[in-house]
Amino acid sequence: MVIDDEPLAVKLLADYIRKTPGLELVYSTTKVLEALPVLEDGGIDLLFLDIQMPELTGLQLIKVLGPRCKVVLTTAYQEYALQSYEYDVADYLLKPVTFDRFALCIQKVRSRLQETTPQPVASAAYIFVKTEYRVQKVTLDSLLYIEALRDYIAFHTTEEKILSLESMRHMEEVLPAQQFIRIHKSYIINKDNIDFLERGKVVIRGQYLPIGDTYKEIVQQKIKPV
Repeated sequence: MVIDDEPLAVKLLADYIRKTPGLELVYSTTKVLEALPVLEDGGIDLLFLDIQMPELTGLQLIKVLGPRCKVVLTTAYQEYALQSYEYDVADYLLKPVTFDRFALCIQKVRSRLQETTPQPVASAAYIFVKTEYRVQKVTLDSLLYIEALRDYIAFHTTEEKILSLESMRHMEEVLPAQQFIRIHKSYIINKDNIDFLERGKVVIRGQYLPIGDTYKEIVQQKIKPV
């Protein structure tokens, strides 16, 4: 994601992202408040964030977000450099950003992501998740799908619905990828419990779950008819 109140700065970084293999521009905007719902939904690994913006400064946004994603700060003012590193940012780009400096930044970010990415639960039969008052055991075979709500995520199992303080992004990282697929910003499904697919929806136990445009290709790759 790119957030900068200068349209030309947004366009430049968007072009750099499109030229770089392995990167996907999910969202870009000049309005920081419009980006908040997208960031809160998860799914953003890296945010290029301007510091000086009228509605909310980049540093204020970092405080609001917490550790949701890696952040690269961008600014035309070098004096912010020292202050920015107090927020554990991945990098600091001084405008105008050149492509070679951008490429170095991406190398640095990739190294940090590799260091912090949790290992998937490859063969576990269950996981433990945080609820409001306890740590709950969830058997993976009984887990039908996970749904993102406003302040929680819901684990829909064959027996019950469990509200948890976990994040969609974290669950996407730790659940075994061969069994669980993210089909929408609000849904991760257990492939083993799918009844059928119909008209852009996955059906599990009578629940029709939409497949988001961003995830259609992934779903097609992982759910192929014989």
